Amino acid sequence: MEKQVNIAVFTGDLCYSVRKCIVDIDKEIPAISWLILVHSPRKSVRQLLKNQWRNFRHNGWRWLPYQVSDIINRCLPSKVVDLAKGLPGEEYSLHALDAQPNVSIKYLANIHAERGLTSLEAHQADIGLSIAAPILMPSLFALPRLGTLNLHKGKVPDYRGMPPVFWELWHDEETVGCTVHRVDEKLDTGAVVDSDSVLRQPFSTLLSLRLALDEMGIDLMKKAVIASLAGLEKSQQQEGLGQTFRKPTLKQISTLNKKLALDVKEGNSLAHNAIKNLIFSVGLMHSRLGFRKIIEPRITVLLYHRVTDEVRDNLTVGVAQFERQMALVRKYCDVMSIEQVLESQHIVRSKRPLVAVSFDDGYLDNYTNAAPILMRHGIPASFFVTTGIINSNKQFPHDVRRGNPAIPMMNWDQLRTMRDSGFSIGSHTVNHIDCASEPVATVIEELAASHDKLKQELNIEQQIFAYPYGGQQHMTDERLALVKKQGYIGCLSAYGGSNLSTIDRYNVKRKGIHWEFSDRAFMFEYLGLR
Repeated sequence: MEKQVNIAVFTGDLCYSVRKCIVDIDKEIPAISWLILVHSPRKSVRQLLKNQWRNFRHNGWRWLPYQVSDIINRCLPSKVVDLAKGLPGEEYSLHALDAQPNVSIKYLANIHAERGLTSLEAHQADIGLSIAAPILMPSLFALPRLGTLNLHKGKVPDYRGMPPVFWELWHDEETVGCTVHRVDEKLDTGAVVDSDSVLRQPFSTLLSLRLALDEMGIDLMKKAVIASLAGLEKSQQQEGLGQTFRKPTLKQISTLNKKLALDVKEGNSLAHNAIKNLIFSVGLMHSRLGFRKIIEPRITVLLYHRVTDEVRDNLTVGVAQFERQMALVRKYCDVMSIEQVLESQHIVRSKRPLVAVSFDDGYLDNYTNAAPILMRHGIPASFFVTTGIINSNKQFPHDVRRGNPAIPMMNWDQLRTMRDSGFSIGSHTVNHIDCASEPVATVIEELAASHDKLKQELNIEQQIFAYPYGGQQHMTDERLALVKKQGYIGCLSAYGGSNLSTIDRYNVKRKGIHWEFSDRAFMFEYLGLR
């Protein structure tokens, strides 16, 4: 029987990345008993007004429209989704975490008050973890037997304080750091247990780098906890005076955003943007006022290829852009898996747009960038991979024509992980052929070999096919008959349009999304009004 390990977590925000960190550590270390103390102070009206005045003095006139925008966003209708229903990322939901028998969560008005200290003493914690926590006092962080580790999303000693990423970009750093260090009586000055950094890409943004640090921080904390409990920790004292940063003003944030490369194209003029915004607003208003009741019911399947900040072309979206898009889909749409789409012979009417998400080709950034974001929002997605290029150094014909350098692809272990996380994996041929123009024998061989490889590597019996290039000219009735004969249960195109009233499971239409879609243009697409 494994010896029980008692771990205490101190946090001020039990957000997705904090929950994921806890769950991933729980997977690695057997027999953990968790005590999670959440600092959740209750503020009086007087305190709230005082904070508003302080923020107004700190930010100036910009604080007023910022607050108005925040209030409007909070009032917009959205749907609360319980991720504990078979969706990717369900294991990281608050519901799933709270349901674990080895987890105790306590929400405290003051994490340092008697109730928190008494709970911590009773827990007899072996180690404490400070993740998105307020500044901790020695009376709390010194109680665990092995002390407390802090996850700091910044390089120390150069970038102590807050917020993550901002000040590194303000000073044009080429990398942003992430550190696990010991908690001591000063802010972010404890001995460093482990650290790593993320390289800025040509189109990196504040949000995209913060998402990367979320994933890196989880891995660093997991390794640090394992090492500390095993007595293998090798911490080093920080060298140099360093610098501590505070929250930037809205003016500084605006200045930095203008300085950074934009990750979406917003149009060529103010007039152009105004027209687009007006069209979208009218469409969204009609949708909310019941316009969907008088148009044909529809399902929109979105098509992506790459999610990266390395390039901008018609096969890519930016990391922050994809995060925003998936947040919009989760907030305003009813999301479907591709299997649910195929089962919808007659599309039912819905008060909210019906949307599914899909990817083609099998680029590595689907695993490193897209999948974590999809799991964060509990969005199912299907990935159609070119089996002969997976786990190889081969290039796609379209990348060769563009003169692109070799782009990393996913491997089979990563695809197994995605399958186990609840994502669908389907066929995109072996060598990304044009099914309409290649000889019949070649098409038959490609369909069979891809089908067999997916069955062999991923044990997938019921397979779906998305044909390369995706245009109407790239598939014929004769070649579609071969797809059916091989045993594929569905076939997806890529020439645009929503699926109206019924689903033709062997001609599921998809809409390609790329970096030039502003957030409003993207929302207009998933409304399915064109």
